[in-house]
Amino acid sequence: MRRPRGEPGPRAPRPTERATCAGPGESWSPSPNSMLRVLLSAQASPARLSGLLLFPPVQPCCLGPNKWGDRPLGGGPHVQGLQRLLEQARTPGELLRWLGQNPTKVRAHHYPVALRRLGQLLGSRPRPPPVEQATLQDLSQLIIRNCPSYDIHTIHVCLHLAVLLGFPSDGPLVCALEQERRFRLPPKPPPSLQPVLRGGQRLEAALSCPRFLRHPRQHLISSLAEARPEELTPHVMVLLARHLARHRLREPQLLEAIAHFLVVQEAQLNSKVVQKLVLPFGRLNYLPLEQQFMPCLERILAREAGVAPLATVNILMSLCQLRCLPFRALHFVFSPSFINHVSGTPHALIVRRYLSLLDTAVELELPGYRGPRLPRRQQVPIFPQPLITDRARCKYSHKDIVAEGLRQLLGEEKYRQDLTVPPGYCTDFLLCVSSSGAVLPVRTQDPFLPYPPRSCPQGQAASNPTTRDPAQRVVLMLRERWHFCRDGRVLLGSRALRERHLGLLGYQLLPLPFEELESQRGLPQLKSYLRQKLQALGLRWGPEGG
Repeated sequence: MRRPRGEPGPRAPRPTERATCAGPGESWSPSPNSMLRVLLSAQASPARLSGLLLFPPVQPCCLGPNKWGDRPLGGGPHVQGLQRLLEQARTPGELLRWLGQNPTKVRAHHYPVALRRLGQLLGSRPRPPPVEQATLQDLSQLIIRNCPSYDIHTIHVCLHLAVLLGFPSDGPLVCALEQERRFRLPPKPPPSLQPVLRGGQRLEAALSCPRFLRHPRQHLISSLAEARPEELTPHVMVLLARHLARHRLREPQLLEAIAHFLVVQEAQLNSKVVQKLVLPFGRLNYLPLEQQFMPCLERILAREAGVAPLATVNILMSLCQLRCLPFRALHFVFSPSFINHVSGTPHALIVRRYLSLLDTAVELELPGYRGPRLPRRQQVPIFPQPLITDRARCKYSHKDIVAEGLRQLLGEEKYRQDLTVPPGYCTDFLLCVSSSGAVLPVRTQDPFLPYPPRSCPQGQAASNPTTRDPAQRVVLMLRERWHFCRDGRVLLGSRALRERHLGLLGYQLLPLPFEELESQRGLPQLKSYLRQKLQALGLRWGPEGG
Protein backbone atom coordinates (compact mmCIF):
# COMPACT_ATOMS: atom_id res chain seq x y z
CA MET A 1 0.00 0.00 0.00
CA ARG A 2 1.44 3.33 -1.06
CA ARG A 3 2.02 6.09 1.46
CA PRO A 4 0.12 9.38 0.82
CA ARG A 5 2.16 12.26 -0.43
CA GLY A 6 3.74 14.36 2.29
CA GLU A 7 3.34 11.67 5.00
CA PRO A 8 6.54 11.05 6.94
CA GLY A 9 8.21 7.82 5.91
CA PRO A 10 10.01 5.27 8.02
CA ARG A 11 13.43 6.02 9.40
CA ALA A 12 16.49 5.60 7.20
CA PRO A 13 18.31 2.29 7.63
CA ARG A 14 21.39 2.30 9.78
CA PRO A 15 24.74 1.30 8.31
CA THR A 16 24.48 -2.06 10.07
CA GLU A 17 21.09 -2.84 8.50
CA ARG A 18 20.72 -4.48 5.09
CA ALA A 19 18.68 -2.44 2.62
CA THR A 20 16.75 -4.65 0.24
CA CYS A 21 16.08 -4.11 -3.43
CA ALA A 22 14.63 -6.65 -5.82
CA GLY A 23 12.93 -7.15 -9.10
CA PRO A 24 9.31 -8.30 -9.40
CA GLY A 25 8.62 -11.20 -7.10
CA GLU A 26 12.20 -11.53 -5.92
CA SER A 27 14.00 -10.30 -2.82
CA TRP A 28 17.43 -8.71 -3.05
CA SER A 29 20.16 -7.79 -0.60
CA PRO A 30 23.14 -5.81 -1.82
CA SER A 31 26.65 -7.04 -1.33
CA PRO A 32 28.75 -5.31 1.35
CA ASN A 33 30.46 -3.18 -1.28
CA SER A 34 27.30 -2.24 -3.17
CA MET A 35 26.83 1.38 -4.07
CA LEU A 36 23.57 1.63 -2.10
CA ARG A 37 25.28 0.55 1.10
CA VAL A 38 28.21 2.86 0.46
CA LEU A 39 25.91 5.78 -0.15
CA LEU A 40 23.70 5.09 2.86
CA SER A 41 26.65 4.79 5.21
CA ALA A 42 29.14 7.29 3.74
CA GLN A 43 30.01 10.37 5.76
CA ALA A 44 30.68 12.76 2.89
CA SER A 45 29.30 15.83 1.21
CA PRO A 46 26.60 15.56 -1.47
CA ALA A 47 29.09 16.69 -4.11
CA ARG A 48 31.49 13.90 -3.16
CA LEU A 49 28.73 11.30 -3.12
CA SER A 50 27.50 12.50 -6.48
CA GLY A 51 31.02 12.19 -7.82
CA LEU A 52 31.21 8.68 -6.44
CA LEU A 53 28.26 7.77 -8.63
CA LEU A 54 29.62 9.79 -11.54
CA PHE A 55 26.51 11.97 -11.27
CA PRO A 56 26.92 15.73 -11.69
CA PRO A 57 25.15 17.99 -9.18
CA VAL A 58 21.43 18.60 -9.70
CA GLN A 59 20.68 21.03 -12.48
CA PRO A 60 17.05 22.07 -13.01
CA CYS A 61 15.37 21.42 -16.33
CA CYS A 62 18.27 19.57 -17.88
CA LEU A 63 20.25 16.40 -17.55
CA GLY A 64 23.54 18.18 -17.03
CA PRO A 65 26.84 17.92 -18.89
CA ASN A 66 26.91 14.25 -19.70
CA LYS A 67 26.82 12.30 -22.91
CA TRP A 68 23.20 11.24 -22.52
CA GLY A 69 21.89 14.45 -20.99
CA ASP A 70 22.58 16.58 -24.06
CA ARG A 71 20.34 14.56 -26.33
CA PRO A 72 17.36 16.44 -27.82
CA LEU A 73 14.14 15.81 -26.00
CA GLY A 74 10.88 15.23 -27.83
CA GLY A 75 7.23 15.11 -26.88
CA GLY A 76 6.53 18.80 -26.32
CA PRO A 77 6.16 20.73 -23.05
CA HIS A 78 4.33 17.92 -21.22
CA VAL A 79 7.24 15.51 -21.72
CA GLN A 80 9.76 18.15 -20.69
CA GLY A 81 7.61 18.99 -17.68
CA LEU A 82 7.72 15.36 -16.61
CA GLN A 83 11.48 15.39 -16.80
CA ARG A 84 11.50 18.47 -14.55
CA LEU A 85 9.26 16.72 -12.05
CA LEU A 86 11.55 13.69 -12.02
CA GLU A 87 14.61 15.82 -11.48
CA GLN A 88 12.92 17.62 -8.55
CA ALA A 89 11.46 14.55 -6.84
CA ARG A 90 12.14 14.61 -3.10
CA THR A 91 11.77 10.90 -2.32
CA PRO A 92 12.06 7.59 -4.19
CA GLY A 93 8.30 7.13 -3.74
CA GLU A 94 7.54 10.46 -5.37
CA LEU A 95 9.92 9.56 -8.20
CA LEU A 96 8.06 6.33 -8.83
CA ARG A 97 4.67 8.06 -8.61
CA TRP A 98 5.53 10.49 -11.40
CA LEU A 99 6.52 7.56 -13.63
CA GLY A 100 3.50 5.40 -12.79
CA GLN A 101 0.82 8.09 -12.98
CA ASN A 102 1.88 9.50 -16.37
CA PRO A 103 2.22 6.46 -18.69
CA THR A 104 1.37 8.41 -21.84
CA LYS A 105 4.05 11.03 -21.17
CA VAL A 106 6.88 8.70 -20.21
CA ARG A 107 9.61 8.31 -22.82
CA ALA A 108 12.66 6.05 -22.86
CA HIS A 109 15.04 8.79 -21.76
CA HIS A 110 12.98 9.39 -18.59
CA TYR A 111 14.18 6.16 -17.01
CA PRO A 112 17.87 7.15 -16.95
CA VAL A 113 16.70 10.46 -15.43
CA ALA A 114 14.85 8.55 -12.71
CA LEU A 115 17.83 6.32 -11.95
CA ARG A 116 20.10 9.29 -11.82
CA ARG A 117 17.76 11.16 -9.44
CA LEU A 118 17.55 8.05 -7.27
CA GLY A 119 21.31 8.06 -6.88
CA GLN A 120 21.26 11.73 -5.96
CA LEU A 121 18.57 11.15 -3.35
CA LEU A 122 20.49 8.29 -1.80
CA GLY A 123 23.52 10.54 -1.44
CA SER A 124 21.67 13.54 -0.01
CA ARG A 125 22.39 15.06 3.42
CA PRO A 126 21.74 15.40 6.30
CA ARG A 127 19.85 12.13 6.04
CA PRO A 128 18.99 10.19 2.90
CA PRO A 129 15.32 9.40 2.34
CA PRO A 130 14.10 5.89 3.10
CA VAL A 131 14.47 3.17 0.50
CA GLU A 132 11.43 0.93 0.33
CA GLN A 133 11.63 -2.50 -1.22
CA ALA A 134 8.34 -2.02 -3.03
CA THR A 135 9.55 1.23 -4.55
CA LEU A 136 12.67 -0.37 -5.99
CA GLN A 137 10.70 -3.39 -7.18
CA ASP A 138 8.18 -1.19 -8.99
CA LEU A 139 10.94 0.91 -10.55
CA SER A 140 12.72 -2.21 -11.75
CA GLN A 141 9.45 -3.55 -13.17
CA LEU A 142 8.77 -0.32 -15.05
CA ILE A 143 12.26 -0.30 -16.59
CA ILE A 144 12.07 -4.00 -17.54
CA ARG A 145 8.58 -3.65 -19.07
CA ASN A 146 9.61 -0.72 -21.26
CA CYS A 147 13.07 -2.01 -22.07
CA PRO A 148 12.20 -3.14 -25.66
CA SER A 149 11.38 0.47 -26.59
CA TYR A 150 14.80 1.81 -25.57
CA ASP A 151 17.48 2.63 -28.05
CA ILE A 152 20.95 1.19 -27.53
CA HIS A 153 22.19 4.42 -25.95
CA THR A 154 19.45 4.44 -23.30
CA ILE A 155 20.08 0.78 -22.55
CA HIS A 156 23.76 1.46 -21.95
CA VAL A 157 22.99 4.38 -19.64
CA CYS A 158 20.39 2.44 -17.62
CA LEU A 159 22.70 -0.54 -17.31
CA HIS A 160 25.56 1.65 -16.15
CA LEU A 161 23.42 3.42 -13.54
CA ALA A 162 21.83 0.20 -12.30
CA VAL A 163 25.25 -1.29 -11.62
CA LEU A 164 26.42 1.85 -9.84
CA LEU A 165 23.27 1.88 -7.68
CA GLY A 166 24.03 -1.62 -6.47
CA PHE A 167 21.47 -3.73 -8.35
CA PRO A 168 22.94 -7.25 -8.39
CA SER A 169 24.51 -8.45 -11.61
CA ASP A 170 22.35 -11.59 -11.58
CA GLY A 171 19.14 -9.73 -10.67
CA PRO A 172 16.22 -9.30 -13.08
CA LEU A 173 16.91 -5.63 -13.89
CA VAL A 174 20.54 -6.00 -14.87
CA CYS A 175 19.85 -9.30 -16.67
CA ALA A 176 17.02 -7.76 -18.70
CA LEU A 177 19.12 -4.76 -19.69
CA GLU A 178 22.12 -6.93 -20.53
CA GLN A 179 19.97 -9.28 -22.61
CA GLU A 180 18.49 -6.36 -24.51
CA ARG A 181 21.98 -4.91 -25.05
CA ARG A 182 23.26 -8.16 -26.53
CA PHE A 183 20.17 -8.42 -28.69
CA ARG A 184 20.88 -4.98 -30.19
CA LEU A 185 24.52 -5.70 -30.99
CA PRO A 186 25.28 -6.63 -34.62
CA PRO A 187 26.14 -10.31 -35.09
CA LYS A 188 29.84 -11.10 -35.10
CA PRO A 189 31.22 -12.81 -38.19
CA PRO A 190 32.49 -16.33 -37.58
CA PRO A 191 36.22 -16.45 -36.89
CA SER A 192 38.23 -17.29 -39.94
CA LEU A 193 40.39 -20.35 -39.80
CA GLN A 194 44.06 -19.50 -39.51
CA PRO A 195 46.06 -21.25 -42.23
CA VAL A 196 49.01 -23.34 -41.21
CA LEU A 197 52.15 -21.42 -42.11
CA ARG A 198 55.35 -23.24 -42.81
CA GLY A 199 58.88 -22.35 -43.74
CA GLY A 200 59.05 -19.24 -45.85
CA GLN A 201 55.42 -18.35 -45.19
CA ARG A 202 56.09 -18.26 -41.47
CA LEU A 203 59.18 -16.13 -42.05
CA GLU A 204 57.19 -13.73 -44.21
CA ALA A 205 54.48 -13.53 -41.55
CA ALA A 206 57.11 -12.89 -38.88
CA LEU A 207 58.60 -10.03 -40.88
CA SER A 208 55.15 -8.48 -41.27
CA CYS A 209 54.08 -8.91 -37.62
CA PRO A 210 54.08 -5.74 -35.45
CA ARG A 211 55.20 -7.76 -32.43
CA PHE A 212 58.24 -8.97 -34.34
CA LEU A 213 60.28 -5.89 -33.43
CA ARG A 214 60.43 -7.00 -29.80
CA HIS A 215 62.51 -10.11 -30.49
CA PRO A 216 63.74 -9.74 -34.06
CA ARG A 217 66.83 -11.90 -34.18
CA GLN A 218 65.64 -15.00 -32.35
CA HIS A 219 62.38 -15.15 -34.30
CA LEU A 220 64.13 -14.62 -37.61
CA ILE A 221 66.86 -17.17 -37.03
CA SER A 222 64.45 -19.89 -35.89
CA SER A 223 62.05 -19.27 -38.78
CA LEU A 224 64.89 -19.27 -41.28
CA ALA A 225 66.39 -22.45 -39.87
CA GLU A 226 63.09 -24.32 -40.23
CA ALA A 227 62.53 -23.23 -43.83
CA ARG A 228 63.55 -25.50 -46.70
CA PRO A 229 65.62 -24.00 -49.53
CA GLU A 230 62.75 -24.19 -52.00
CA GLU A 231 60.50 -22.28 -49.59
CA LEU A 232 62.78 -19.22 -49.47
CA THR A 233 61.40 -17.11 -52.28
CA PRO A 234 63.00 -13.87 -53.51
CA HIS A 235 60.15 -11.92 -51.91
CA VAL A 236 60.86 -13.43 -48.49
CA MET A 237 64.59 -12.80 -48.77
CA VAL A 238 64.01 -9.20 -49.88
CA LEU A 239 61.81 -8.68 -46.80
CA LEU A 240 64.56 -10.11 -44.64
CA ALA A 241 67.27 -7.95 -46.23
CA ARG A 242 65.16 -4.82 -45.94
CA HIS A 243 64.41 -5.53 -42.29
CA LEU A 244 68.07 -6.05 -41.40
CA ALA A 245 69.08 -2.84 -43.17
CA ARG A 246 66.26 -0.74 -41.72
CA HIS A 247 66.88 -1.80 -38.12
CA ARG A 248 70.70 -1.98 -38.35
CA LEU A 249 70.74 -5.67 -37.39
CA ARG A 250 74.20 -7.02 -38.21
CA GLU A 251 73.36 -10.71 -37.84
CA PRO A 252 76.03 -12.89 -39.52
CA GLN A 253 73.79 -15.97 -39.78
CA LEU A 254 71.04 -14.09 -41.57
CA LEU A 255 73.41 -12.15 -43.81
CA GLU A 256 75.20 -15.35 -44.79
CA ALA A 257 71.83 -16.91 -45.59
CA ILE A 258 71.03 -14.01 -47.94
CA ALA A 259 74.44 -14.31 -49.60
CA HIS A 260 74.02 -18.04 -50.10
CA PHE A 261 70.53 -17.54 -51.53
CA LEU A 262 71.87 -14.96 -53.98
CA VAL A 263 74.57 -17.36 -55.20
CA VAL A 264 72.19 -20.32 -55.52
CA GLN A 265 69.42 -18.35 -57.27
CA GLU A 266 71.73 -16.24 -59.46
CA ALA A 267 70.11 -17.27 -62.74
CA GLN A 268 66.59 -16.39 -61.55
CA LEU A 269 67.40 -12.96 -60.07
CA ASN A 270 67.42 -9.66 -61.91
CA SER A 271 69.33 -6.56 -60.87
CA LYS A 272 66.26 -4.89 -59.31
CA VAL A 273 65.97 -7.76 -56.82
CA VAL A 274 69.73 -8.05 -56.35
CA GLN A 275 70.05 -4.37 -55.35
CA LYS A 276 67.65 -5.04 -52.47
CA LEU A 277 69.46 -8.21 -51.43
CA VAL A 278 72.91 -6.57 -51.28
CA LEU A 279 71.67 -3.41 -49.52
CA PRO A 280 72.21 -4.71 -45.95
CA PHE A 281 75.80 -5.81 -46.70
CA GLY A 282 76.92 -2.28 -47.55
CA ARG A 283 74.80 -0.55 -44.93
CA LEU A 284 75.92 -2.91 -42.16
CA ASN A 285 79.54 -2.96 -43.35
CA TYR A 286 79.54 -6.75 -43.62
CA LEU A 287 81.48 -8.69 -46.26
CA PRO A 288 80.07 -12.24 -46.33
CA LEU A 289 82.24 -15.34 -46.07
CA GLU A 290 80.51 -16.89 -49.09
CA GLN A 291 83.36 -17.25 -51.60
CA GLN A 292 81.13 -16.95 -54.65
CA PHE A 293 79.45 -13.77 -53.46
CA MET A 294 81.61 -11.30 -55.42
CA PRO A 295 81.99 -13.44 -58.59
CA CYS A 296 78.21 -13.88 -58.61
CA LEU A 297 77.60 -10.14 -58.37
CA GLU A 298 80.10 -9.42 -61.11
CA ARG A 299 78.30 -11.82 -63.44
CA ILE A 300 74.92 -10.27 -62.61
CA LEU A 301 76.27 -6.76 -63.21
CA ALA A 302 77.73 -7.81 -66.55
CA ARG A 303 74.40 -9.30 -67.54
CA GLU A 304 72.01 -6.66 -66.20
CA ALA A 305 73.97 -3.38 -66.24
CA GLY A 306 72.30 -2.03 -69.37
CA VAL A 307 68.80 -3.13 -68.36
CA ALA A 308 68.33 -1.23 -65.09
CA PRO A 309 70.83 1.67 -64.70
CA LEU A 310 69.66 2.79 -61.27
CA ALA A 311 69.75 -0.76 -59.88
CA THR A 312 73.26 -1.17 -61.27
CA VAL A 313 74.49 1.98 -59.55
CA ASN A 314 72.79 0.97 -56.28
CA ILE A 315 74.63 -2.37 -56.32
CA LEU A 316 77.94 -0.60 -56.91
CA MET A 317 77.19 1.78 -54.02
CA SER A 318 76.84 -1.17 -51.66
CA LEU A 319 80.07 -2.67 -52.97
CA CYS A 320 81.81 0.72 -52.62
CA GLN A 321 81.04 0.70 -48.90
CA LEU A 322 82.62 -2.77 -48.75
CA ARG A 323 85.68 -1.64 -50.78
CA CYS A 324 84.96 -4.32 -53.39
CA LEU A 325 84.38 -2.37 -56.61
CA PRO A 326 84.72 -4.55 -59.75
CA PHE A 327 86.72 -2.84 -62.49
CA ARG A 328 84.59 -4.22 -65.30
CA ALA A 329 81.39 -2.68 -63.88
CA LEU A 330 83.19 0.65 -63.37
CA HIS A 331 84.24 0.66 -67.01
CA PHE A 332 80.60 0.30 -67.97
CA VAL A 333 79.03 2.95 -65.69
CA PHE A 334 81.73 5.52 -66.56
CA SER A 335 81.33 4.97 -70.29
CA PRO A 336 79.88 7.90 -72.29
CA SER A 337 77.00 5.76 -73.54
CA PHE A 338 75.85 4.89 -69.99
CA ILE A 339 76.20 8.49 -68.79
CA ASN A 340 74.27 9.84 -71.77
CA HIS A 341 71.60 7.20 -71.25
CA VAL A 342 70.93 8.07 -67.60
CA SER A 343 71.08 11.83 -68.19
CA GLY A 344 67.61 11.84 -69.69
CA THR A 345 65.97 9.69 -67.01
CA PRO A 346 63.90 10.92 -64.01
CA HIS A 347 66.58 9.69 -61.59
CA ALA A 348 69.46 11.45 -63.37
CA LEU A 349 70.46 13.59 -60.36
CA ILE A 350 70.70 10.72 -57.90
CA VAL A 351 72.64 8.62 -60.42
CA ARG A 352 75.09 11.48 -61.00
CA ARG A 353 75.54 11.84 -57.25
CA TYR A 354 76.27 8.12 -56.88
CA LEU A 355 78.62 8.18 -59.86
CA SER A 356 80.44 11.14 -58.26
CA LEU A 357 80.93 9.09 -55.10
CA LEU A 358 82.16 6.11 -57.14
CA ASP A 359 84.60 8.40 -58.94
CA THR A 360 85.86 9.65 -55.56
CA ALA A 361 86.35 6.06 -54.42
CA VAL A 362 88.32 5.32 -57.59
CA GLU A 363 90.47 8.41 -57.01
CA LEU A 364 91.23 7.62 -53.37
CA GLU A 365 91.09 3.82 -53.10
CA LEU A 366 91.81 2.30 -56.51
CA PRO A 367 95.23 3.51 -57.65
CA GLY A 368 95.44 0.65 -60.15
CA TYR A 369 92.33 1.60 -62.08
CA ARG A 370 93.07 2.78 -65.63
CA GLY A 371 89.59 2.92 -67.14
CA PRO A 372 87.24 5.82 -67.94
CA ARG A 373 86.23 8.29 -65.20
CA LEU A 374 83.30 10.57 -64.62
CA PRO A 375 83.84 13.83 -66.55
CA ARG A 376 84.37 16.87 -64.35
CA ARG A 377 81.32 18.65 -65.78
CA GLN A 378 79.13 15.70 -64.68
CA GLN A 379 80.34 15.68 -61.08
CA VAL A 380 78.09 16.99 -58.31
CA PRO A 381 78.61 17.27 -54.53
CA ILE A 382 78.19 13.85 -52.95
CA PHE A 383 76.47 14.72 -49.66
CA PRO A 384 76.07 18.51 -49.56
CA GLN A 385 73.95 18.36 -46.38
CA PRO A 386 73.93 16.29 -43.19
CA LEU A 387 72.49 12.84 -43.80
CA ILE A 388 68.76 12.27 -43.46
CA THR A 389 69.15 10.20 -40.29
CA ASP A 390 71.05 13.04 -38.62
CA ARG A 391 68.42 15.59 -39.60
CA ALA A 392 65.63 13.32 -38.35
CA ARG A 393 67.34 12.72 -35.00
CA CYS A 394 68.76 16.20 -34.47
CA LYS A 395 66.96 16.60 -31.14
CA TYR A 396 68.80 13.52 -29.81
CA SER A 397 72.19 14.60 -31.15
CA HIS A 398 75.09 15.93 -29.10
CA LYS A 399 75.99 18.44 -31.80
CA ASP A 400 74.46 21.50 -30.13
CA ILE A 401 76.10 20.97 -26.76
CA VAL A 402 79.47 20.15 -28.38
CA ALA A 403 79.19 23.35 -30.42
CA GLU A 404 78.53 25.33 -27.24
CA GLY A 405 81.48 23.67 -25.54
CA LEU A 406 83.80 24.56 -28.44
CA ARG A 407 82.48 28.12 -28.50
CA GLN A 408 83.29 28.62 -24.83
CA LEU A 409 86.58 26.75 -25.08
CA LEU A 410 88.02 28.08 -28.35
CA GLY A 411 85.81 30.94 -29.47
CA GLU A 412 83.43 31.12 -32.41
CA GLU A 413 86.13 32.21 -34.86
CA LYS A 414 88.26 29.09 -34.41
CA TYR A 415 85.94 26.35 -35.69
CA ARG A 416 83.40 25.77 -38.44
CA GLN A 417 80.28 23.66 -38.01
CA ASP A 418 78.57 21.58 -40.75
CA LEU A 419 81.09 22.64 -43.38
CA THR A 420 80.96 20.67 -46.63
CA VAL A 421 84.43 19.99 -47.99
CA PRO A 422 85.31 18.78 -51.51
CA PRO A 423 84.24 16.47 -53.04
CA GLY A 424 81.06 16.88 -50.97
CA TYR A 425 81.44 15.43 -47.47
CA CYS A 426 79.77 17.33 -44.62
CA THR A 427 81.97 17.68 -41.54
CA ASP A 428 80.67 18.10 -38.00
CA PHE A 429 83.37 20.50 -36.74
CA LEU A 430 86.52 21.63 -38.54
CA LEU A 431 89.61 23.31 -37.01
CA CYS A 432 92.62 24.81 -38.74
CA VAL A 433 95.86 24.13 -36.84
CA SER A 434 99.33 25.50 -37.47
CA SER A 435 102.44 23.36 -37.61
CA SER A 436 103.17 24.31 -33.99
CA GLY A 437 99.72 23.08 -32.85
CA ALA A 438 98.06 26.47 -32.42
CA VAL A 439 94.36 26.59 -33.33
CA LEU A 440 93.98 29.33 -35.95
CA PRO A 441 90.97 31.49 -36.76
CA VAL A 442 89.16 29.78 -39.62
CA ARG A 443 88.40 33.03 -41.44
CA THR A 444 92.12 33.63 -42.00
CA GLN A 445 92.69 30.18 -43.48
CA ASP A 446 91.46 28.14 -46.39
CA PRO A 447 89.53 25.36 -44.57
CA PHE A 448 89.51 23.09 -47.63
CA LEU A 449 92.17 20.64 -48.68
CA PRO A 450 92.57 20.31 -52.45
CA TYR A 451 90.65 17.70 -54.37
CA PRO A 452 91.88 15.72 -56.19
CA PRO A 453 94.72 15.45 -53.66
CA ARG A 454 98.12 16.73 -54.71
CA SER A 455 100.85 14.30 -55.49
CA CYS A 456 102.53 14.94 -52.12
CA PRO A 457 102.94 12.05 -49.70
CA GLN A 458 99.61 10.89 -48.26
CA GLY A 459 98.66 12.62 -45.01
CA GLN A 460 100.92 15.64 -45.58
CA ALA A 461 99.03 18.86 -44.99
CA ALA A 462 98.45 21.37 -47.75
CA SER A 463 100.31 24.68 -47.54
CA ASN A 464 98.44 27.85 -46.82
CA PRO A 465 99.06 30.21 -49.74
CA THR A 466 98.73 33.32 -47.57
CA THR A 467 100.92 32.62 -44.57
CA ARG A 468 103.12 29.92 -46.15
CA ASP A 469 102.61 28.07 -42.87
CA PRO A 470 101.66 24.38 -43.30
CA ALA A 471 98.17 24.21 -41.86
CA GLN A 472 96.54 21.02 -40.69
CA ARG A 473 92.79 20.44 -40.80
CA VAL A 474 91.30 18.61 -37.83
CA VAL A 475 87.76 17.25 -38.14
CA LEU A 476 85.81 16.40 -34.99
CA MET A 477 83.51 13.50 -35.91
CA LEU A 478 80.44 12.86 -33.77
CA ARG A 479 79.78 9.15 -33.50
CA GLU A 480 76.18 9.04 -32.38
CA ARG A 481 74.42 5.86 -31.30
CA TRP A 482 72.57 5.54 -34.61
CA HIS A 483 75.84 5.73 -36.56
CA PHE A 484 76.55 2.14 -35.53
CA CYS A 485 74.98 -1.24 -36.17
CA ARG A 486 72.61 -2.18 -33.41
CA ASP A 487 74.13 -4.09 -30.50
CA GLY A 488 77.62 -3.68 -31.93
CA ARG A 489 80.59 -1.42 -32.31
CA VAL A 490 80.75 -1.51 -36.10
CA LEU A 491 80.18 1.77 -37.93
CA LEU A 492 77.52 1.76 -40.61
CA GLY A 493 78.89 1.53 -44.12
CA SER A 494 78.11 5.14 -45.06
CA ARG A 495 79.80 6.47 -41.91
CA ALA A 496 82.86 4.30 -42.34
CA LEU A 497 83.11 5.39 -45.99
CA ARG A 498 82.98 9.08 -45.08
CA GLU A 499 85.63 8.79 -42.38
CA ARG A 500 87.82 6.68 -44.63
CA HIS A 501 87.68 9.16 -47.50
CA LEU A 502 88.21 12.21 -45.28
CA GLY A 503 91.33 10.54 -43.87
CA LEU A 504 92.60 9.77 -47.36
CA LEU A 505 92.03 13.40 -48.36
CA GLY A 506 94.41 14.52 -45.60
CA TYR A 507 92.07 15.55 -42.78
CA GLN A 508 93.02 14.48 -39.28
CA LEU A 509 90.01 12.87 -37.61
CA LEU A 510 89.12 13.17 -33.95
CA PRO A 511 86.19 10.81 -33.18
CA LEU A 512 83.82 11.67 -30.32
CA PRO A 513 82.03 8.40 -29.39
CA PHE A 514 78.51 8.62 -28.01
CA GLU A 515 79.42 6.62 -24.88
CA GLU A 516 81.92 9.28 -23.86
CA LEU A 517 79.57 12.14 -24.72
CA GLU A 518 76.69 10.59 -22.78
CA SER A 519 78.88 10.18 -19.70
CA GLN A 520 79.51 13.93 -19.45
CA ARG A 521 77.20 15.56 -16.90
CA GLY A 522 76.62 19.13 -17.95
CA LEU A 523 78.57 21.67 -19.94
CA PRO A 524 81.52 22.05 -17.51
CA GLN A 525 82.33 18.33 -17.73
CA LEU A 526 81.92 18.40 -21.50
CA LYS A 527 84.36 21.33 -21.81
CA SER A 528 86.89 19.44 -19.72
CA TYR A 529 86.40 16.39 -21.93
CA LEU A 530 86.91 18.41 -25.14
CA ARG A 531 89.97 20.08 -23.65
CA GLN A 532 91.56 16.69 -22.93
CA LYS A 533 90.74 15.44 -26.42
CA LEU A 534 92.27 18.46 -28.15
CA GLN A 535 95.33 18.57 -25.92
CA ALA A 536 95.96 14.88 -26.64
CA LEU A 537 96.50 15.93 -30.29
CA GLY A 538 99.00 18.59 -29.20
CA LEU A 539 96.66 21.51 -29.90
CA ARG A 540 97.00 24.86 -28.15
CA TRP A 541 94.71 27.88 -28.00
CA GLY A 542 94.18 31.00 -25.96
CA PRO A 543 96.92 33.51 -25.15
CA GLU A 544 99.61 30.84 -25.12
CA GLY A 545 98.37 29.27 -28.35
CA GLY A 546 98.24 32.40 -30.46
